[in-house]
Amino acid sequence: MNRVLVSVIILNFNTRNYLEQCLRAVTESKGFNAGELEVVVVDNGSTDASQEMIKKFRIQNSEFRIVLIENEENLGFAAGNNVGIRKAKGKYILLLNSDTTVYSDTLIKMVRFGESLPKLGAATCRIELPDGKIDPACHRGFPTPGNALAYITGLEKLFPKSKLFGGYHQGWQDYFVPHEVNVISGAFFFIPGKVVDKVGLLDESFFMYGEDIDWCYRIKQAGFEIWFNPEVKIIHYKKQSGRDKREEGRGKREEGNIRQKAEYHFVYTMEQFYKKHYVSRYPKFVNWLVFLAINFWKRI
Repeated sequence: MNRVLVSVIILNFNTRNYLEQCLRAVTESKGFNAGELEVVVVDNGSTDASQEMIKKFRIQNSEFRIVLIENEENLGFAAGNNVGIRKAKGKYILLLNSDTTVYSDTLIKMVRFGESLPKLGAATCRIELPDGKIDPACHRGFPTPGNALAYITGLEKLFPKSKLFGGYHQGWQDYFVPHEVNVISGAFFFIPGKVVDKVGLLDESFFMYGEDIDWCYRIKQAGFEIWFNPEVKIIHYKKQSGRDKREEGRGKREEGNIRQKAEYHFVYTMEQFYKKHYVSRYPKFVNWLVFLAINFWKRI
């Protein structure tokens, strides 16, 4: 059997229908010899019969190595993916959201792209939303105080092409030409296994949001490059994970609660990231202003 070239890690939490679509697309990937592509599905305690669907899909597609790991509870994004990464055998590891669809040549083109970059630390493709617009999370700078302030105040939206105000999403870059970036999305995170060995796994203290930013920061600190490759693309349906089908149709109140929880985790994560990586780099006065802004944001 050939050595595993790519291990696709798919973390699932109550996205059965999207997951099935994702699995079907991955297993239709072209350019791989037998045994060079494996899929590791980590289920984070779903209640929508996802596990049963995966087992059935695995039987129907027995020519592929499809590993199912069933967690008893929702471990979060970082811890859940780490379970899959530890199981992976590939030269390259791809974290892939269950609510995405890859094209048949997506994975092999990313392998060829990775092979052409000796200092590759991680890479992503052009991640598009269903309406064809780019998912801005796949092309970011680090959330420095200046970048965060421009983003929160709306200055980045007013001046997206400005290097001064557009630092978070780096809108001055050409989104159709491969180039280096600082931060890519965990929805499609392509990373050589040797880089994981050097920088370590995802930080499990990040439950939801921020773990991809933290990983990118550590990858860059280790001297590797992070690349955006728009010559390859996927579709990201976004914000589907965690939506238990039993809760659908219960009205706007529940939708508001889900959104409120997500915003809370986002703000908390930014505070967590700042304390881990930036608090020692900036004067106390700047730190005071940052935490004042964060605490204000928590209350609105």
